[in-house]
Amino acid sequence: MKKFLMAATVLTVLWAGSARAGLFDTLKEVIGPDTKEGKILSGATQVLSSTQDMDYQTERTIGEALALEGLQRFGKPVANERLQEYVNLVGDAVAANSTRPTIPYRFAVLDSPVMNAFSTPGGIIFISKALLDIMDNEAELAGVLAHEVGHVAGKHALGTIRRGQFLSGVGTITAATMKGDQGKQFQSMVGDLQEVLFVKGLDKDLEFQADAMAMESAYRTGYDPRGLIEVLQKLQRIEATAGHKAGSWFSTHPPLDERIARLERQLKKYPDTAKLARLPDRFAKRTR
Repeated sequence: MKKFLMAATVLTVLWAGSARAGLFDTLKEVIGPDTKEGKILSGATQVLSSTQDMDYQTERTIGEALALEGLQRFGKPVANERLQEYVNLVGDAVAANSTRPTIPYRFAVLDSPVMNAFSTPGGIIFISKALLDIMDNEAELAGVLAHEVGHVAGKHALGTIRRGQFLSGVGTITAATMKGDQGKQFQSMVGDLQEVLFVKGLDKDLEFQADAMAMESAYRTGYDPRGLIEVLQKLQRIEATAGHKAGSWFSTHPPLDERIARLERQLKKYPDTAKLARLPDRFAKRTR
């Protein structure tokens, strides 16, 4: 539990958002009911109901354990309070227009040379300074943060592991459940999630779903939804010339060309993108 308190101390900052009705229905229209992503999305309420026995605090405790591991792997938050506040403002804006807007999200920029962004259960989201540095406007930042919010909203990380005896019988983590065999089971579960998040990556269909949700959330917030596509195109150019590093978006996400193609098809649903916010000047002022 000491580790969880350490993680909570490191991961400070801001708010949660207000709900936006009908987002699931809109996403179904965008994705298409017969695609793999559409089938996943259609079952999203079942996934959420299957984890109702786990209260939010338990989910958050699991997320804090994983967040601490992420800090150890990728570095501590950058010592720039103004930058951290700005990223939280953008992240909270898109989270307010996600399919799960009522939990408190926290965003942090890590001092890491590895281009990556990742989320842990309960709403803790990280983006590396290296990934932030290749961006040119706020719409691009919003798209990446919205992608990670999508993973939290869909409980994707929790859904990738066998919940086993520990989570099937425990709704709330207490001091009692952290002792003996259950404590060992908890540590084993966290170890499995570490492997998924930081090494293997989530199932590619869940990544495609998070992409679609990100574009929709960004659009609903008023950002140009092309932002996420533009970041992926930049990563594609970098990948072509420099290869990739372990633990980066290159190694833990599906092929970039497939992701870009899917998002470009979805972009046709938004005819007014030219009128939406990009905010390059504000981005440069707050991040450089």
